[in-house]
Amino acid sequence: MFLKRIILFLSIIAIGVLGYTYFYTDLFKKRLSPKDTVEFRINDLELEVFYNRPSKRERVIFGGLVPFNKVWRTGANEATTFKTNQALKIGNDSLAAGKYTLWTIPNKDSWQVIFNSKQYPWGVNDAMQTMREDVFDVINIKVPVENIPNSVEQFTIAFDNSTDNLSLTMAWDKVKIVIPLK
Repeated sequence: MFLKRIILFLSIIAIGVLGYTYFYTDLFKKRLSPKDTVEFRINDLELEVFYNRPSKRERVIFGGLVPFNKVWRTGANEATTFKTNQALKIGNDSLAAGKYTLWTIPNKDSWQVIFNSKQYPWGVNDAMQTMREDVFDVINIKVPVENIPNSVEQFTIAFDNSTDNLSLTMAWDKVKIVIPLK
């Protein structure tokens, strides 16, 4: 009898918490910037990027929502991460196998792409300032901006090996960048 009362009590609490979560929080609503993971595998090489995909929604993106010449968390919400199981050459620098956070500094004609060795739980703090600490930067590479004819509605990160030249690409609005990986 005592066990039945405990189970009934716990069931009522569980239903109450579930009801509160459903009606008063955004837990079950579709995220405006959904999470995504992009993976690439060839031979023994395994690469992975985890990020959140904000949408344009008729906003001015670069030079507006994402200011020029300021560090961007490269997506929304949690810090974007890049993982490799082997050492890579990025530009003239070597990136050891491991997990990194990925940051960018967008500008009109070029972007700085930064691989940072520290793991951050979120991309920005309470004051909406990026959490990146530059003392943990491992690679900082400058890449040119490609202006593309068709607008990309949702921020997209992908791997491209279509010409046997592996690269990491990022595209949003009418902008695309390509980071060569070897």
